[in-house]
Amino acid sequence: MRLLRAAAVIACTCALGGCYVLQAASGQAEVMRKSEPIPQVMADPVTPPRTRERLQLVQEAREFAIDELALPDGKSYRRYADLGRPYVVHNVVATPEFSVDPRRWCFPVAGCIAYRGYFDQARAEDFALRLSIRGDDVSVGGVPTYSTLGHLPDPVFQPMLEWRDTRLVGTVFHELAHERLYLPGDSELNEAFASVVEVEGVRRWLAAHGRTADIAAYDDSLRRQREFAALLHETRARLRQLYASSLPPAEMRIEKQREFGRLKFRHEQLRREHWAGYSGYDAWFARALNNARLVAVATYEDCVPGLRRVLEEAGSLPAFYDRVVATRTLTAKERHAQLCAVAGGD
Repeated sequence: MRLLRAAAVIACTCALGGCYVLQAASGQAEVMRKSEPIPQVMADPVTPPRTRERLQLVQEAREFAIDELALPDGKSYRRYADLGRPYVVHNVVATPEFSVDPRRWCFPVAGCIAYRGYFDQARAEDFALRLSIRGDDVSVGGVPTYSTLGHLPDPVFQPMLEWRDTRLVGTVFHELAHERLYLPGDSELNEAFASVVEVEGVRRWLAAHGRTADIAAYDDSLRRQREFAALLHETRARLRQLYASSLPPAEMRIEKQREFGRLKFRHEQLRREHWAGYSGYDAWFARALNNARLVAVATYEDCVPGLRRVLEEAGSLPAFYDRVVATRTLTAKERHAQLCAVAGGD
């Protein structure tokens, strides 16, 4: 999961660990204070050539997003910020001990979202600790960029410039897609929508730049991502069934850990037998697994296959956008039934 939504900027709720709005306002103020116009940074003679080159790529990706992907020409990605740290915010995801459904927090504009974002890592960990003491499964993850949905001029952050081309360009597409469409209270659909636009955009961008050889490598990475997500989806389904059973809590805890052990084993099988030893997900499995860790990844992949189908049926990105926008008046459940289902599946 990549994003801290506008809730982190405008939320007015005090909760466990202090007043949420104060840390959000302070963090956003730091971002704005340390951001500079990209042309100014590129023109500065002390700017390293590598930084100048990567910022040029960001500008080109932004123009491509507007001209070829029909994404909004707003205030985002016109500025650059170096905060001197690898992550801009840290997101906290939590679930009850025996549930794979995330806790949600509700804010103005953003609606109810399945995480809390903190600009300060210590505050995030303190909030997570309080939830853990209460009995929740908790996950804290660093986020290298975020979106304010066009309300503020979101910058390019320094760590992003170290990414490979497809990830950097794809992130620009992903975040601008959130400005094109955001449905309050439906984190799952919002993230899946942006992911579908990102993938379609990167493929078109590679083709437009004559990098057809890179499309196969990109598709391989997407295949692994889908298989990883499917593995987590399978585990989440098994856990949901377990938690709905009548087992006593002590026995349920044992079975819960067995499911996570099975997940690790299945990942190792994939890594050896289908991914040629690919180790990109090893760090994810190196940390202790729990419900919240699953939710932080799996939930946001659930709607992707269905939305890909909608894009194929629509025939163009603008038509795809219109179809998703048309579901604004539906409940999240109704919207997911219409957009997230795949042919022959649920």
